[in-house]
Amino acid sequence: MLLIRRGQHPFKGAYALPGGFVRVGDGHRDQGEDLDAAAARELQEETNLSPAQVLLEQVAAFGRAGRDPRMRVISVAFCALIRPDLIPLVRAGGDAHEAHWFAVNELGREQLAFDHAAIIEQAIAHVAARMDASDIAASLVPATFTIQELRHVHGLLSGKPQDPGNFRRKFERLLEDGVIERASGKRLTASKPALVYRFVSRSPTPATRRTS
Repeated sequence: MLLIRRGQHPFKGAYALPGGFVRVGDGHRDQGEDLDAAAARELQEETNLSPAQVLLEQVAAFGRAGRDPRMRVISVAFCALIRPDLIPLVRAGGDAHEAHWFAVNELGREQLAFDHAAIIEQAIAHVAARMDASDIAASLVPATFTIQELRHVHGLLSGKPQDPGNFRRKFERLLEDGVIERASGKRLTASKPALVYRFVSRSPTPATRRTS
């Protein structure tokens, strides 16, 4: 999970999710930007990644009174899934002092700003619920991957280890359904070279996809 250390009050110095305010226009002729456009803009400003490089999905709205000490704020959370090969390109921006990656199972050790711990919990559940019924995992693994690498991603998001035998059967169904396919080459491992695979249709195209 990518978090930024806030450079401004409130919660200055605390870790938080990257984000910002939707640009609002000055009247009926200029009504500002759409939510999807705001999410894409903030993604690029806060992480230095182009919206065309990652899968960006709307998760949920959060509107509890008092969640922001400055004013009444309703937030619409999006999740952006960043492939491992894009991680070196991430740079903090906007009001972020610095950006750091945290293991999902270690987030409880950090004091997060606002109600971002609850937002993260719901975002993880959102992605985990779509793992078995879509190609969303294509945005969390390299262009080519091994069975073990994909099993690792499923295990992280489900919060529990995936039994190798059961996962292999799930993996074979993905092959049969044409979601994934064999790729050329092999991956060197500690024991022996492993076969590599790829998703037939890799996300994201388009840059922003909204869930139903």
